[in-house]
Amino acid sequence: MEALRLLRPTPEYAEELACFRRELLKAGDADSFAGCSGLEQYEDIGEWMEMVWRQEQGNEPGKVPSHVYLAIRRRDGRLVGIIDLRHHIDHPVLGLWGGHTGYSVRPCERGRGYAQEMLRLNLEKCRERGLEKVMVTCSSENFASERTILACGGVFEREVAVDGECIKRYWITIK
Repeated sequence: MEALRLLRPTPEYAEELACFRRELLKAGDADSFAGCSGLEQYEDIGEWMEMVWRQEQGNEPGKVPSHVYLAIRRRDGRLVGIIDLRHHIDHPVLGLWGGHTGYSVRPCERGRGYAQEMLRLNLEKCRERGLEKVMVTCSSENFASERTILACGGVFEREVAVDGECIKRYWITIK
C-alpha cells in the first residue's frame, strides 16, 4: 500500500473530484458516496467545495460541523478516496448509525488497503480535535469496510436496523 496524505478540497483537485464522482456514480453501489458530503448531488464541484467549507464552519443548515479530506496518493498526486470527520454526533442520524466518519475509495483503487490508511490518518485528525472515542459504522454486508474498521481498532458495539438494512456500530478509542 502506498503512502497517502489527507488534504482539504481545493480547486486544484476539481477535475480529479469530477472524475471520482463519475466513477462512483457508474459503480452505483449503496455505500459509494459514504463520507463524501453529498458529492453525488453536485455536478458543479466548485459549489460542492463551497458547501464543504461552510460545513467546516458549522454554517451548513441541518449538518453538524465536519471536515472533508481528499485522500491523495503521495507518489502521483492521484485522488484515491474521500473521508470526513464529523466534529460530533449529537444528531439523530449520526448518533444512531452515521458515526463520526465515513469514507469512500475510488472503485478502480479498491482492494489495495487505502481505506485502512485513510481511516488511520483520520483518527490522527480526531486526536488533534480532542476526540477520545469515535463511532464508525458499516453495513453488515460491507465486509471490506468491516475489516478496515477492525484493523484500526474498532470494537463492535451492536447492530441497528435502518430502512431495512442492518448497520454495525463500532467504537474506536483514540490512542
